[in-house]
Amino acid sequence: MTARFIAIAGNIGAGKSTMVNFLSRRFGLLPLYEPVDDNPYIEDFYMDMERWAFNSQIFYLSRKFALHLEAQKSERRVILDRTIYEDAEIFVENLYRRRGISKRDYHTYSELYQTIRQELQPPDLVIYLRCSVRGARRRIKLRARQSEMSIPLPYIRKLHTQYEAWFDRYDLGPKAVIETEELDYLRNIIDRADFIQQIETLLA
Repeated sequence: MTARFIAIAGNIGAGKSTMVNFLSRRFGLLPLYEPVDDNPYIEDFYMDMERWAFNSQIFYLSRKFALHLEAQKSERRVILDRTIYEDAEIFVENLYRRRGISKRDYHTYSELYQTIRQELQPPDLVIYLRCSVRGARRRIKLRARQSEMSIPLPYIRKLHTQYEAWFDRYDLGPKAVIETEELDYLRNIIDRADFIQQIETLLA
């Protein structure tokens, strides 16, 4: 396995954390998870995005920067749950386009992000988990995180569109797509065997 720093990308509900957990155990990777439950602004953000967007995204930017640095310095092979690029180039961009974050806050955030980005080593491999809006919505309901239950459907739909565009233009290193809509590698033996073979090929 030659890829040392692997990142799992995807929309809310695409199955990133589950896959990070599975792959970390299967291949002995160090898992680095997105700090969703640690965000002190997240519940306020989903209730009033315009008021809390800047606070919430600065929190994620800070934590993701720390995770990326940890991945770069680690002597172990690492798998990361969502990249810093997604936070800035999808979530913050989406907020700005729908007027969920002010122009002043957007420019302040963008300047900080561009400075941070210059210090980052891109992942050796980015794996994008593609899932339909309906599939993502279904998984969000099933896992029943309190902070996510009030997420508007149009918000998830817009993120999906932007994820597709972002992944298409991502050019910082190797990338791959895994369709997760019907994939059940946790319970279906055939799916699991095919999935593991696919991952082994990607990591090599």
